[in-house]
Amino acid sequence: MADTTILVAEDEYLIADDLARELVEHGVKVIGPVATLDDALAAVAAQRPDLAVLDINLRGDRVFPLADLLAAQHIPFVFATGYDADEIPDRFASIRRYEKPFRLSELLAALGGLARVKSAAMPADANST
Repeated sequence: MADTTILVAEDEYLIADDLARELVEHGVKVIGPVATLDDALAAVAAQRPDLAVLDINLRGDRVFPLADLLAAQHIPFVFATGYDADEIPDRFASIRRYEKPFRLSELLAALGGLARVKSAAMPADANST
């Protein structure tokens, strides 16, 4: 996952800090962590991530407008949340959900898989720039 940029949208400090630190140790550039929906939307506008990890509830706001934006921009993401699957709108039914407390190793493996799929889907000339 080296040279991958991942947005971390998580409002629980310890989880956000642990995840960001682990990602950096794997050579990932981390955007955030951001703890509010507005900050997350601004972060995506300022710097397009390759992938994202989204908590469903960011200080009382549901993250789904951000998920819609990421989907529209073809930016893969996962949910890392304490919410049940029935809290997620049907349009995101295919998005992987990691329930807190999640195993960091499983989340990292999933992000690595998303990064490989995204890289393979890019045109050859885009991979070389």
